[in-house]
Amino acid sequence: MSEKRLILEKVVPVAVLKALTSAAQQAVPQAMLIAGCIPIRNFPFRVGRESRVKIVDGRVERIEREKAGISRPTNDLYLVDDGHLLNISREHFQLEKDGDRYYLYDKGSACGTLVEDRAVGGKDADETIELHDGDIITVGTSQSPYVYQFITLDGYELRERQSGE
Repeated sequence: MSEKRLILEKVVPVAVLKALTSAAQQAVPQAMLIAGCIPIRNFPFRVGRESRVKIVDGRVERIEREKAGISRPTNDLYLVDDGHLLNISREHFQLEKDGDRYYLYDKGSACGTLVEDRAVGGKDADETIELHDGDIITVGTSQSPYVYQFITLDGYELRERQSGE
């Protein structure tokens, strides 16, 4: 395997979550966004609510996490839920990969998760559903503004480069 291919495999995401609403995009740490997408390079990929926030001029803003002396974070992605009624639980769901199949595991969130309008979890019950390329994920209730599209990229960049070589 060439050195360039090894680098691509480490850098190119396996999948992304594409923010489909402005609230979904604003909930994500801006440093994580690339073209409106959150890259996913490793699984499981855990998503939950950012609990370290403050109100500044009527807006909810993140409080920067301390780097030194902090144990491993619980989530890979912390979303800011600025609604009066919270949709996102602190440990809401995780994305998993098994071979060439993907799954969303709701970790007993209070409001659950919608995958293509199918309720998964909620009311503190764990549940898993298979994910497919292009599935729409709504974090929380059907009224939640936190809507993302799951897009798989499994080797897409590598296949494109190989076919052009």
